[in-house]
Amino acid sequence: MKPTKQLHDLGQSLWLDNITRDILDNGTLKSYIDELSVTGLTSNPTIFDQAIKKSALYDPAMHDGMARGLSGETLFFDLALDDLTRAADLFRPIHDQTKGVDGWVSLEVSPLLAYDTATTLAAAKDLSSRGGRPNLFIKIPGTPEGLPAIEEAISAGVSINVTLLFSREQYLAAADAYAKGIERRIAAGLPTNIGSVASVFISRWDVAVSTKVPEDMKDKLGIAIAQRTYKAYVDLLAAPRWQKIKQAGYNPQRLLLASTGTKDPKASDILYIQALAAPNTVNTIPEATLKAFADHGEIKGVMPPDGGNCEEVLAQFAKAGIDIDALGEQLQSEGAAAFVKSWNELLGVIESKSAVLK
Repeated sequence: MKPTKQLHDLGQSLWLDNITRDILDNGTLKSYIDELSVTGLTSNPTIFDQAIKKSALYDPAMHDGMARGLSGETLFFDLALDDLTRAADLFRPIHDQTKGVDGWVSLEVSPLLAYDTATTLAAAKDLSSRGGRPNLFIKIPGTPEGLPAIEEAISAGVSINVTLLFSREQYLAAADAYAKGIERRIAAGLPTNIGSVASVFISRWDVAVSTKVPEDMKDKLGIAIAQRTYKAYVDLLAAPRWQKIKQAGYNPQRLLLASTGTKDPKASDILYIQALAAPNTVNTIPEATLKAFADHGEIKGVMPPDGGNCEEVLAQFAKAGIDIDALGEQLQSEGAAAFVKSWNELLGVIESKSAVLK
């Protein structure tokens, strides 16, 4: 049995952290579903920037969009929705079979809106409506300004992937926003066909401290943060508030472990996949990491529901001068800025390609 299938059977969903028109057209994505137990997919501005920049497959659709008067951001979302609705249809049988737990694809609102509650909400509703698929997540950053938009979007029936979370505290705030939105739906007697994941980024913690800690502490902070957050998630699922949500017929928001490609060239290429195995979670996995785990992965255990020794590890980092809380906030701000940079580069690619196609 392939290691990816073993992870799937353990209860962890593997979602591909990539989308291109190429892998849709040539059957690669379908093969990942059939052969590597991939059950979902995520996208972001960086992924689309690379996909559109490196492929001529988008040119006919861009030409058609321009003929309809589209340009810039509106043209990009037209292209992105084409890809993601096709992917959503591939994952739809999984979505139906799991009653909405799995089989999702994700599209991000403009990163320029990360600190704009009202416009984020309007964009999320618009993209969800245009996508027209029950298994399409709209990604909203879990910034303080994003949290009210998340609650409102959930309440309005828009399924949300809360992105750019880095700490247990940020995760809990996102989970609270989801629960508030669901509780409003329960009070109003609205349908239960809605879902959410909360995406906590892992590897960026280790990149941030790689030059600030001794060699024997490298590549351990992200895993400890994941373990701490996983304990909070397990505790939350067992709490009366979340039991009521489940009893009302809603799927509880799932914890998603993101940014799980190894950045340290000295470390194992499947470091985070092996360390973060856990039931009832999602791991968004870069394409190269997916192939590596399928080739030589091994499940050596699961994340402890009680957090294991994560607090001891985090205490060691505190002694080494790492302010965990401050770093979590810094990483979220830097992540938002990085997405804006990618977004601007993406729109630059759209603009330059449009000029050529004219």
